[in-house]
Amino acid sequence: MEIKKMQDGTGLTMEINGRLDTNAAPKLIEEINDSLVDGIESFVLDMKNCDYVASSGLRAILNAQKKMNALHGTMVVKNVINDVMEVFEMTGFADILTFE
Repeated sequence: MEIKKMQDGTGLTMEINGRLDTNAAPKLIEEINDSLVDGIESFVLDMKNCDYVASSGLRAILNAQKKMNALHGTMVVKNVINDVMEVFEMTGFADILTFE
């Protein structure tokens, strides 16, 4: 998995390329912990090139949502492919995350 980060003022976008599996999730958590700091008001997780999410990946995404809640910011998950959206729906994540 590869993560591309783009910051524009108080907004941060992370684009995930590849599989968000057990091996990749710790890398995403590290990037989230390093990047979602005071001053970040909006976070976009772009998943257009992510074709698989394991439970460890779901935990990483939930970690990002919790960090943004603590910062009183917003988080949006966008460009989710159908197979991955099914995972979000089956696990209840579709009810707690904001999607575009």
